[in-house]
Order: sequence, then structure tokens, then C-alpha cells
Amino acid sequence: MDFGVVLQTNPPAWRTVGLAKLAEEHGFDYVWTFDSHLLWQEPYVIYSAILAETNRVIVGPMVTNPATRDWTVSASVFATLNEMYGNRTVVGMGRGDSAVRVLNGRPCTLKEVREATHVIRELANCRPVEVNGATLQFPWARTSALEVWIAAYGPLALKTAGEVGDGFILQLGDVDVTKWMIEQVRTAASNAGRDPDSLTFCVAAPAYVGADTPESWTHMRSQTRWFGGMVGNHIADIVEKYGEEADFPEVLIDYIRGRTGYDYNTHGKADNDHVDFVPDEIVDRFCILGTPEQHIAKLKELKDIGVDQFAVYLQHDNKEETLRVYGESIMPALREHVTAKA
Repeated sequence: MDFGVVLQTNPPAWRTVGLAKLAEEHGFDYVWTFDSHLLWQEPYVIYSAILAETNRVIVGPMVTNPATRDWTVSASVFATLNEMYGNRTVVGMGRGDSAVRVLNGRPCTLKEVREATHVIRELANCRPVEVNGATLQFPWARTSALEVWIAAYGPLALKTAGEVGDGFILQLGDVDVTKWMIEQVRTAASNAGRDPDSLTFCVAAPAYVGADTPESWTHMRSQTRWFGGMVGNHIADIVEKYGEEADFPEVLIDYIRGRTGYDYNTHGKADNDHVDFVPDEIVDRFCILGTPEQHIAKLKELKDIGVDQFAVYLQHDNKEETLRVYGESIMPALREHVTAKA
């Protein structure tokens, strides 16, 4: 199992770079960032600094979208980074949440997600592609290789991930829901003539390590309740589109009935004051909280149902300690073990 960390690009930028370096020092494989250019600093600039200051981690957005960035420019950014730093980038692609809603826009269509995925992937893999009636190719790209993973919740988005994505990103840590979502993506891939095993399955959720005491659980939940609000944005879109009778995990529909609004100024922050509708049960199911042993137990369940990577949302007050405990105690229990002497 691989491990990633998801950072917000809050100023100063060197703080983000420092956390990325610390993540690599503790053995993490991926460093992801939010991509919302008004709420936080521009991540694509920061990627270059992270790559220059690290040796191994793969970096990319979780997630970008087809609306706020020209597809050919995005492809050029990642192809350039790959040519400079040796194919250490990945793109998470979605319909768009905060990046477009802060601009009073709406999420992109899945047709746009498909087309953007194709254009960015072809160009950044040094191949020609048709764009607006012209055949385009980077004449300077020789070695760049890039995967595009698709973030999805809804039925058609899951189908899209299986049909065209190199990987699937699920921003939610519930084992039962994850199992259902992965099955949808794998079925879509198989129906499209693709090998489902060729896709990478990534789960991203907040992780907070603490004592198994009532006081500790109260604090851990207070620091991660924001995540249920963020997920609720996407679930609300799905309920609006398909209705409450959709073929969709009931737990996701039930908990957003109390949702009254959302403030993007506190998006992804522990002090978000629009998440009171998220009950403790949902926080516990969507996130990974508790002692190292409790983290390991849930991660093993996720691994057993086909999760290839767990990415830790690090938007809380215990960033460095979370990285340390994961590196020293949790990740080793999920890694493949090789003995020096058989």
C-alpha cells in the first residue's frame, strides 16, 4: 500500500514545501495539494519547489478541473516538471468544487472531464492530440510520462473513472462505501474492455492519531468534522441530479438532509462553521481516527478491498506528529515485508 499526504497551499509557500519534505523523510510516496487558486496560493508554482527540494515523492493536484485551467497549459506544466525532475507528477481530475464555485460557476460536465483527461494525458505523454481541429504536440517533450486519476462519487462519474481514468480517487474513508465505489469503477472498466487491475485506487481522508479517551475523541472529531461538509457538497449535487431514490449508498444521502449551506471561505478548515449537520458517526466513518492500532485496522480493511493508496488530509492541528506516527508506526504495518535472509 502506498501513502500520500494532501496539503493546502496556505502561505507561506515554504511551509508547504517543508511539510512535503517532512512527508518524504517519513516515507510517504505522494504529496498532493488542493487546487483552488482564490482560496490558497497557486499550487503549480509550488510543485516545482517541492520537486527541487525532494528526491522521490510524486506530486500533483487533488484535484484540478477542466474549467479553471486551459488543458494544454496544464499538460505543458506537468510535462515540463517531468522533463525537469524525472516523471514525478500525477494529475487528479474532477468536475470542480471550490475552484469554480467561488467564481459563481458550476462543476464541469463529465464530457469535459473525459476530453480534458484525454488531451492532458496525450500531450504530457509526448503524443499528438486533436484540439479544436488542430493536431498538437509538444516538440520539446521527450521523456515525460503522466497519469490522470479521476475523482468521483456519482454513478456517471464513477463510470467515467473506470472508462478513461488511469486511477480513481475517492475522497472518503468509509470501508463499506469505498467497497461499493470501487466495484462500480472496476465494472465500468471491464465493460469498456479495460483491465480493472490496471487502475490505481486511491482513498483520501483526514487522519488524526490520538488516545482512545472521550476527551481525545471529542478533539479529533472537532478537527476533522469539516471533511463531512466538503463531501456533502458533492453528495448534494448527486441528490439534486438523481434524487434520493438513486442507486447510491444510503448513508451518503441520509446525513446531508440536515445541510443548510456552506461557506467556502472556511473550506477544508477545522474551524468551518457550516458543518454542524455532520454527526459523530459520519466523522468516524469518513475519517481515520484513534490510536495507531485503530488506524492500522481500518487501513488493512481498505487494503483488503483493493485500495492501493491512502492519502492523508492534513488539515488539522497535529500535522507533524501525524506524519511522524504514520512513518514510524502505521505505514510499516501496511507495507510489503521482505526479509534479508529467507
